[in-house]
Amino acid sequence: MINWIWICMAAIGIIYAMFSGNMEAVNEAIFTSAAQAVTLAIGLISILVFWLGMMRIAEEAGILRGLARLFRPIVSRIFPDIPKDHPALGYILSNLTANMFGLGNAATPLGIKAMEEMKKLNNNSDTASRSMITFLILNTTGLTLIPTTVIGIRMQYESVSPTQIVGVTLLVTCIGTIAGLIIDRIFYYKSTWRKS
Repeated sequence: MINWIWICMAAIGIIYAMFSGNMEAVNEAIFTSAAQAVTLAIGLISILVFWLGMMRIAEEAGILRGLARLFRPIVSRIFPDIPKDHPALGYILSNLTANMFGLGNAATPLGIKAMEEMKKLNNNSDTASRSMITFLILNTTGLTLIPTTVIGIRMQYESVSPTQIVGVTLLVTCIGTIAGLIIDRIFYYKSTWRKS
């Protein structure tokens, strides 16, 4: 659906440019944007590779396991439906850790594996379980300690202080995550009260 929206927006813009006589500006914008996109992508690849390497070092050094142990009691309370030694919890913890370091691309496969494991716990039902909804909220709000991708983009565009956003990002994502979890619990308890 979203693809069709983008196609329609692009088509409307091009048709409008044809009738208003701005087709040269559209062509120039297309080629300039394409060049900027390639430059930006190459710059982001280097940053992503660096942080993925750091994550691999942290994994080999046992730091990720330590973080997982540290956050396991919290995650177990957030996801009470998942048994404590189930693989889904490990994938959830790895996904949340990757998101905390701003590595959304690295977190995605872990999130998919977590959802697959939670679907098994949900008897492969097509209806999302409480844990699946909560996990989706945590991924959407995305608690971030170090927004590496955004820092990389700011560095690419020669920002004077690319890391200046770290504190604000942490504050905003904390508020978003807490608000998301509160709303999740309110709707969950409302639905259980209706059933009883």
